[in-house]
Amino acid sequence: MQAKTPEQSKTTMTDMVLPSETNPLNNLFGGELLARMDRAASIAARRHSRRIVVTASVNHVAFNRAVPLGSVVTVEAKLSRAFKTSMEIYIDVWMEDRESGARTKANEAIYTFVAVDETGRPVAVPEVIPETELEKERFDAALRRKQLSLLLAGKIKPSAATELKALFD
Repeated sequence: MQAKTPEQSKTTMTDMVLPSETNPLNNLFGGELLARMDRAASIAARRHSRRIVVTASVNHVAFNRAVPLGSVVTVEAKLSRAFKTSMEIYIDVWMEDRESGARTKANEAIYTFVAVDETGRPVAVPEVIPETELEKERFDAALRRKQLSLLLAGKIKPSAATELKALFD
């Protein structure tokens, strides 16, 4: 199984915020944005693994800016790291200024997907080879996030969370 770069999984989805997708303040519903991010992350995970993929968890979501009606929204999803059968996907959400066209980062999220076979059993996925500085930062941080998740779930002992311990040494 050949390792892949994050760029090989990159998925970009651009769409406009319509009236039926907004709340009483005329901003994009959070749930609508979550669905857009889930679709983009799913495509990125499938591009990386070339398998059926399922959402395992939504690890982090930050709604930093409201996205107003009529905005052009771009969701960019890339793999940050792959483990045995799971893949962490980092999602950046951008909105364009209607008049200038300038892009502003509005939100971000981190999803985890698992590759499965036709019977729903997890299958191995290729490794990720980060290239840019940002990809390398996200790659390294993904292991810390995974260890923290496993630690909080009681699936590993604190002594096994070596990347987390290194933060405090």
